[in-house]
Amino acid sequence: MTHLQAGLSPETLEKARLELNENPDTLHQDIQEVRDMVITRPDIGFLRTDDAFILRFLRARKFQHFEAFRLLAQYFEYRQQNLDMFKSFKATDPGIKQALKDGFPGGLANLDHYGRKILVLFAANWDQSRYTLVDILRAILLSLEAMIEDPELQVNGFVLIIDWSNFTFKQASKLTPSMLRLAIEGLQDSFPARFGGIHFVNQPWYIHALYTVIRPFLKEKTRKRIFLHGNNLNSLHQLIHPEILPSEFGGMLPPYDMGTWARTLLDHEYDDDSECNVDSFNAPTKDIEKDLSPKSMKRWVKGTIIF
Repeated sequence: MTHLQAGLSPETLEKARLELNENPDTLHQDIQEVRDMVITRPDIGFLRTDDAFILRFLRARKFQHFEAFRLLAQYFEYRQQNLDMFKSFKATDPGIKQALKDGFPGGLANLDHYGRKILVLFAANWDQSRYTLVDILRAILLSLEAMIEDPELQVNGFVLIIDWSNFTFKQASKLTPSMLRLAIEGLQDSFPARFGGIHFVNQPWYIHALYTVIRPFLKEKTRKRIFLHGNNLNSLHQLIHPEILPSEFGGMLPPYDMGTWARTLLDHEYDDDSECNVDSFNAPTKDIEKDLSPKSMKRWVKGTIIF
């Protein structure tokens, strides 16, 4: 085991070896092969290429070097193409903060039986008067940036449950093709996370219809991992044990506290509703590169930019 695998349990090390083709004897060579491809895309600013950062992309693509590099390139290209999304990209940004406090996303305390982090979204919580769908997407991406620092989750991945109860047709009308494409590109095509399942529950007919429209734009692997349960929570429980689910999903735990994950990110700033000065985040490139060092990435929750 190398120092890059230090955060993994023996069980997860074995899982990484068997499922992801991770080999401690060739780990540094694997990382270097991906790093060597950076020069083939001079059009992209690769603001981080350290070992630990590249490793998460290798894990996300089962150590297929070219696929890992393509994901790395898409990660930074997405950020270059959507600059406004990543200005003031921190938990205290007003839009992101409001989305976080409304549970976009939420995170359950217990992992599932595969060691995956369970993320939850209660769609009807969206308050259109206080923040946008883009803010929700930013809050989700920001949260994933924090969670993916955990090497266990780099290997084991995530599960997402979306509860569509009371999500109105008016709210659904805001899910435009361009907005959905932005979300698909950001989550499916440009982020180094392994999603083992995406579960829709209590979805109305118009969400089912919307999924039918976007389905062709999803990768086959993604399509196979989307489950439309409707009101049948028993089918959800066959995949995620009710012992670890809150009561909203027919589970045995108390109702989910929407502010749980937001308090983790915001800490003492959770109850501070003062506005932040977004102009201070228009930093020059050299400052952004400095902020994206491995050391400062671990402090991003306190206000560091992730570009």
